[in-house]
Order: sequence, then C-alpha cells, then structure tokens
Amino acid sequence: MNLLPERAGTSARAPRAQRAVASPVATAGRALRCSLLALAVLAGAVPVAAAAEAIAPLRYDQRPETRAFIAELAAEHGFARRSLAHLFAHARYQPRIVAAMSRPVLSPPKWYEYAPQFLSRERIEGGLEFWRANAATLARAQSEFGVPAEVIVAIIGVETFYGRNTGGYRVFDALTTLAFDYPRRSDFFRNELKQFLLLARDQKVSPLVPRGSYAGASGLPQFMPGSIRAYAVDYDDDGRIDLTGEPADAIGSVGNYLARHDWQPGAPVLAPARIDRAASELVLAKLDGGVSERRPLDAWARDGVGADILPAAPGADPVGLLMLEEAEGPTYWLVFGNWYVLTRYNRSRLYATAVWQLAQALVTARGAAASAQPDRPAASPTDPANATPANATPANATPADTPPADTTPRDTTPRDTTPPDPRPAAGS
Repeated sequence: MNLLPERAGTSARAPRAQRAVASPVATAGRALRCSLLALAVLAGAVPVAAAAEAIAPLRYDQRPETRAFIAELAAEHGFARRSLAHLFAHARYQPRIVAAMSRPVLSPPKWYEYAPQFLSRERIEGGLEFWRANAATLARAQSEFGVPAEVIVAIIGVETFYGRNTGGYRVFDALTTLAFDYPRRSDFFRNELKQFLLLARDQKVSPLVPRGSYAGASGLPQFMPGSIRAYAVDYDDDGRIDLTGEPADAIGSVGNYLARHDWQPGAPVLAPARIDRAASELVLAKLDGGVSERRPLDAWARDGVGADILPAAPGADPVGLLMLEEAEGPTYWLVFGNWYVLTRYNRSRLYATAVWQLAQALVTARGAAASAQPDRPAASPTDPANATPANATPANATPADTPPADTTPRDTTPRDTTPPDPRPAAGS
C-alpha cells in the first residue's frame, strides 16, 4: 500500500551529481563539527537545544541505518522498499525532542510538588464532566473489565486532561528521531516505529497524519503504538480504533489494558501504614526510591509495620511500603496488587498514587453532586480502606528523605512512562 497521501507540487529528486554531496570528506567534516559541538555542550558554552539544531542529521532516507531498517521491514513484513524510502524522505528531525529526552533531572519532584496539578478543582470538575458525558460506556467497561469507572477516568485525566493535551508532534517524526538519533533507547523506539508503521498500514492511514507526544504516545490514554496494537479495542464497534477522537475506544482500551495486567476487581489499592518507632530505622532502610520490594503482610507485621484500617480482603499477595513526601513530613502507605497494576501503565510511584487519589476525589465529588440533586444516581461505594488518605505523618514514624527514582519527563506533564511501555514518565 502507498504509505503517503498524494501531494501536489512535490519537488523532484536532485540529480545524482547533487545527491553525491555526502562524500567521505563531507561526512568526516560533519563528524568533526559534531565532536567540537559536543565539547562545547559539555563545557556549558552551547545549550543542548541549540546543539541539537546544529547537528541535524542527513535526510533519513539517505542514512545507512534507515536503509537497513527499511530492508528489515520489507523482508519481515512485506512493505514496499520504495514506498518506505519515499516516506522517510518526509521524516523531519526534531531537535527539541532529543533535547527534552536528554535533559537531566536535577531534582526529581516530591509528592507535594507533583500531586496538586492532578488533584486540582479544575481536574476534578473536568473528570466529572467526562464521566457524565460517557457514563454508559464507563459503566459497561467497569462491568466487562472489572476496572472501576473512576480509575479509567482518572488515568485519562492524568494523561491528557481528558483529551485537552494529546500532543502536537507528528508521531512518525517523533519516533523516527528517537529511533535513529537517541542512542540511549534506540532499540525500544525502533521497535515502536515498526509497530507504528504496521498500525498505520492496518488502519489504512498515512503515517504522516497521527499526532501525539514527543515520545510517540497518542490519544486520550497516551498509548504507544505497540500498546495500541496489543491492547486497544474498538469499543464503539464502528470498525476502527480511534483513541483520539472516540472517547469510547479510549475508555475500553484503558479498561482492557488494566484487566490484561491483572487488575483484581474489588481488591485494595493502598492503605495508610503505621510503623513502630523502635523498628523505623530498619524498615525505612528497605525503601528504594520511595518504595520497597513486596513482602507478605505477616513479614511486615513482624518488622513493626501495620495499618489502623486494613482492607476487608487484602488477599495473600505480597504488599509494598510506599513513602510520599508531604510538606509537613513523609507519610507511609501499604500498597497492594492493584497499585502495582497502575505502575504497569506508568512506572512512577507518584503517577500511580495520583491516579488513585484523583479517582477517589472523583467518587467523592460525584457522590456530593448526587446528594445535592436527589434525582441523579448515587456514586458507587468504595472500600473505606481505599479512601483518599490523610496527610498526617504517623506519630510513631521516623521521617525519611529518600529521593524518588530518576525518570525521563514526558510532554503532557513534566513519561515513562515507561508503562504501558517505556514512555517518559509523568513523574517519579
């Protein structure tokens, strides 16, 4: 299939003599310029973004690594080499993406810095409106996948503010730039580029049309191409999957993703933890980046960790200990299997907790709205142990100042997302 739309006025290819400019001498000269520029960046004399502009690569269809990639796609998936070469001639190098991905995180965010943007009044009101507009679809998804409607709404709210910010980069440009000009994760992004081209062919759309984040994620739930192919569903049965323009497809796809990653209906997410003062030093040493490895509840109990209110059915699965930085000092939480499912969407401990707290805020606000208008249906009940936690530091807990793990920023919030795929995270 032709991967490109018809374009009027497309310029003809340059004569062979002009195309031969990329001679060994020219290539060596460019390499020298890149080396000198890299030294200038290290010395602080040239900003990263300016450096990325200055060392823009050769046209992608002329690069040997791209040609090898085209040959692989042709051999393994039956693409026409000429069509792919024509497509990559239209790929645009995006220096700002390379700069954003390469920018060091000097001070990872703390919970009290990260959470307010996702728990704001505007975010809650936007979630209530999204819920009202899609109530029937959300109820169907909750019934079919076992994932609470409020969790689906909260993920879409955290990811894109209910579709307000789905990203403005051409997905093809973003993935091509990262596949061939971001060596640190080139293998991952080359695979996502392959998945994207297969997806475009399956859906019969030009690869130059879809837009998304600078990491190549798209739609209301910000799925990477591989996740779209693996988990996205046509939930409105119109014959196509559209995660950007069809909220039903986004809702069903989020529900399906979480269910496929073992969300347990009715199981707990988190509960406030209590740490015995005498055991606090030993317990807090188990935290790495603000969260511990998972252990059985009775093992935590032997170490002096418990909860004032445990969920009615915590299950036998091991649980973790989570630390959240509050302005008044850290708070501690037991986190259960469903919290870890949220980290499969995005590995950040802050992200998973923000999703859950936004979900609980939505339930509370929806219940209040229903009480104010008795003719409206009431919100579904929620396990008290999963209620939005208080900020008070446990009286017998020793404060810890363990920094959160370093993650790469994404463009809808400060990705890595890397879940449901190694995307840049919305925090750490």
